[in-house]
Amino acid sequence: MENQVTLVQKTVVLTPDGATERQECLAIEEPYTVALNDREIGTSMVLATALEEFGAGFLFGQGYITEPGQVREVLVCPEGRISVHADVEEGMEPREVIITSGCGGTGRISREMLEGAFEPLAECTITFAEIRAFIRQVLQASPLGLETHCVHGCGFWADGRLQAHYEDVGRHNAVDKVIGAILLGRFSPRGAIYTTGRLTSDMVLKCARIGIPIVMSRTAPSSLGLAIARRAGLTLAAYARPERLNVFHAPERIV
Repeated sequence: MENQVTLVQKTVVLTPDGATERQECLAIEEPYTVALNDREIGTSMVLATALEEFGAGFLFGQGYITEPGQVREVLVCPEGRISVHADVEEGMEPREVIITSGCGGTGRISREMLEGAFEPLAECTITFAEIRAFIRQVLQASPLGLETHCVHGCGFWADGRLQAHYEDVGRHNAVDKVIGAILLGRFSPRGAIYTTGRLTSDMVLKCARIGIPIVMSRTAPSSLGLAIARRAGLTLAAYARPERLNVFHAPERIV
C-alpha cells in the first residue's frame, strides 16, 4: 500500500469583504531514519515517496556510498526507517559533514566530497526540442505541485526520454532521489537533471560527483554552485524554460 502523502485541511480565507471557508491540500512531511548496514546514519524529514532512492541518495551525500554497484538491498519499514545494505568499508568512521544552505540545515555534504578532485564526466548533449519536452513533462508529471504548492520536482532525461521524476518537500531530497535511482542502477548518469529548486553548492556538487554532465534549474545558482560547476566541467543552466536557458558554464552541451 502506498503511503499517504497529502491531507486536506479546512482553512478560513479572510478578505476586506469578509470570511469564507476553503479546503486546502497539504503535503505530509515524515521523519525517516537512514541506516547503513544496520548502523543509523541520520534522520531527515521527507515526502514518503521513492524512499529506496532517497535512502541511497542520502548516504551518497554523506560520503558513505560513492558509486553504483555498492548498494545490495534497501528495505523500507513503515515505522520510519530505511535500511540500506551496501558493500562498503566495515567500521567506517562518521564522515565530517558541512551544513549547507538548505533551509533549516537540511543540506549536508561530506567535506571529502567538497574538497576532492573530480572524475571526468560522461559526455552527452541535449537539444532544445528535448529540453522543451523534459521541462514540460517534469512539471506535469504529478498533480502534487499544483495541489499543495509545497513540493519541489526533479527529473532526469537521457536517451531521448524522461527516465524518472521525483518530488519532495525539500529540493535536496528530490535531487537525492534521482541520485539514489542512479546508484540503484535504474539508469546511467549520462544525461541531464532538471530541478525546480535553486542550485546551491551541495545540489551542484552531488550531481557532479555522481557524474551528471548537464544540470538545469527553474531558478538560480549560487556563486559556489557555479564555482563547483567550473571545477567539475559540467554544464550549469538556470532560469530554464521550454524556449530559453541562461547557461552559466559549458554551453557546448546544449545543441
